[in-house]
Amino acid sequence: MTVAIRDAVDGDAAAISELLAELGYPSEPGAVRARMANMRGDGNQWILIAEVDGEAVGMATIIIRHVINRDEPFGRLASVVVRDSWRSRGIGAAMLARTEEICRDAGCSAIEVTSAESRTRAHSFYERHGFEERPRRFIKQL
Repeated sequence: MTVAIRDAVDGDAAAISELLAELGYPSEPGAVRARMANMRGDGNQWILIAEVDGEAVGMATIIIRHVINRDEPFGRLASVVVRDSWRSRGIGAAMLARTEEICRDAGCSAIEVTSAESRTRAHSFYERHGFEERPRRFIKQL
């Protein structure tokens, strides 16, 4: 099995919509396409597709931010998902490796990812790949 990690294109909107639904964020392909355009316009965001034999089996989004408390930019792995039937085959690791490459190339000093408390399998994955848990996050919905 060969996993290809590539930048997403508009034609991936339907597959991304399905992947987002698996992650718990149902979205219509048209809305996904519009979000993709917004992200591309930012210049500091990437949408990656993991593909096996022409099938999109995973997706990750990356944001590079400059923050006031660091000289170097900071990477954020904003969403990561591998189709349930394709998990534990190295696809997430391949997307993470590409994410780290993008962040290093951008001069980032660190990468962060957040994960819902219930996603214990994902937590183990991140820890195996060198992420350390830093609890406490507060969000106010507007």
